[in-house]
Amino acid sequence: MKTKVAVIGSNSFSGSDFIDLLLEEGDYQVKGISRSPEKSPLFLPYKKRNSADYEFHQHDLNKNMPEIIALLDSFEPEYIVNFAAQSEVAPSWDNPEQWYETNVVSLAKLTQALKDREYLRRYVHISSPEVYGSCEGVIREDAVMNPSTPYAASKAAADLHLLTLLKNYRFPLIMIRSTNVYGAHQQLWKIIPRTAIYVKSGKKLQIHGGGVAVKSFIHISDISKGELSAMLRGDEGSLYHLSPERGYSVIEVIKMICENMSVSLDEVTEIVEERPGQDKAYIIDSSKARSELEWQPEVNIEAGVEEVIGWVESNWNEIEKSSLEYVHKA
Repeated sequence: MKTKVAVIGSNSFSGSDFIDLLLEEGDYQVKGISRSPEKSPLFLPYKKRNSADYEFHQHDLNKNMPEIIALLDSFEPEYIVNFAAQSEVAPSWDNPEQWYETNVVSLAKLTQALKDREYLRRYVHISSPEVYGSCEGVIREDAVMNPSTPYAASKAAADLHLLTLLKNYRFPLIMIRSTNVYGAHQQLWKIIPRTAIYVKSGKKLQIHGGGVAVKSFIHISDISKGELSAMLRGDEGSLYHLSPERGYSVIEVIKMICENMSVSLDEVTEIVEERPGQDKAYIIDSSKARSELEWQPEVNIEAGVEEVIGWVESNWNEIEKSSLEYVHKA
């Protein structure tokens, strides 16, 4: 009998890669839930498997909660992994109430029902290190939340609500905060694929604030493996950081891509002002996950960047016809 897993936010970059890992393992029956129709294999790697162990359901957390609960009750998954969120930082300033509606209100409705379901063994919640705000030094799981954008504030509120369920109802919570995830199949407006696309198409890439913000870039496959390990082996109520050994500034990574693609940095970039609320760094300590889960990242930044460039080049005919801009969905 295969283990049943429900993945909410299955069309997301992280959600789709996690599903791909589950199907690769071969021991899981998976149902995916997302508000949008499935995208092409360009963005959903699991679609290339055409697996009978996966079934997709299009439901919106904000509009179809009864249908989602009914689906989960009929499936009775032992594990639910929730990637669903309004997740872009800059647009959260324009309509912040929509971030709270999805990230807090709908989450509260979902987990209010799930807290009474005996079939649920673990609920894995994908949080964000953005809740810490601008950080200096290395921060651990017990660091104080200090969000500086509506997106980060909504994620912090969601986390706090889940902790109340843990304290009062022993809700089987596992929480994950991972750093700047990247890899093939990522949304095209994200900085690593976007840079490769701009270089290939000869466009000028705008670098906010000179690219001095430090990011802890980590490959999506490493994150998915950490999430799976936490799901199976994590202690109930635990928060786990997933991060690399060191961070890189945005400009360092852009230079890396330019060198790989044999162009000069000045030729393809221009400096623009920084975005409101942009945090300086996310250097989070992942020693807890490394110790308790025996997890560690395996893909270094050079190899990961090369993979993304290869993905862009091998899928160029489809990518050049796609939008490079984030389109907000309420």
